[in-house]
Amino acid sequence: MNKKIAESEPSTSRKRPREKNSELESENDFDDSHSLSLEENFTFSDTLMALRMMHAQFPNIGKVSVQPFVLRSQLYSSIKDRTQVDRDLESLRRDRVLRIFKLNTGQDDHAIMFMDDYLNQIDRVVRKMEEKKQNDLTVFEWFKVHVIQSKLDTSISHQELCTLLSLGGKVKEDHISQLISAGLLIRQLIDQNMYWFSIPNVGSVLKGLSQGRKELLSFLNRRKYKEMMLVSLEKKRLRLSPLDMRFHLRDLIGSGYLKTVQTPSGLIVRIAKD
Repeated sequence: MNKKIAESEPSTSRKRPREKNSELESENDFDDSHSLSLEENFTFSDTLMALRMMHAQFPNIGKVSVQPFVLRSQLYSSIKDRTQVDRDLESLRRDRVLRIFKLNTGQDDHAIMFMDDYLNQIDRVVRKMEEKKQNDLTVFEWFKVHVIQSKLDTSISHQELCTLLSLGGKVKEDHISQLISAGLLIRQLIDQNMYWFSIPNVGSVLKGLSQGRKELLSFLNRRKYKEMMLVSLEKKRLRLSPLDMRFHLRDLIGSGYLKTVQTPSGLIVRIAKD
């Protein structure tokens, strides 16, 4: 299993005296009355049910306008049969219920978004462009109708992209640039003629995802036994991520960095040994 987390700038926190706010703070104003605790809905037997629950529990991220998404690793944390998860996702992808996106936060990181949410995300981008009086936005409709509905993979070649867009009208290089600027496509570094499909406005969230992973792992590694009761840990708040603790716990458990141990007092979350 590849356990490499995307690197960021080296931390210098060990060289500074520990300050009061250097520890994870309790989320005093956390209101979980609308949903069960993580321990109460930790495992599922059905992939679609798990997706819907995690979709409903997606954190409200302030000023960032992004539709809810679920990480593949989060599903792995909640459903024992990973092969079945992959089969179910493939079936739901073919049925155009959802889309899967390759993320730049790690080699095996993939985000899952319901198709309706993804289309709404595109519409939001277009509305913002209309507010800025940008002209000729027809390429976005071509993209929704001819590309998204027929190309279900995580990537697409420049030639195939132009071929599909041409079903809507005459394609210009400016059209491709518009899609890239809107965050719908990312040009691949290893092959400039290939693009990843991407989620608009997700950049700051993915930065928080990477930073939150490191912060949570660092917090647990500093504890004497490198563990903590799940019910207590879930109430903590990460300083460096807009995503909540539940989101990060599911991710790190599913990707193998953390593990859970059942005790008479409840589930314990522990750093997974290599």
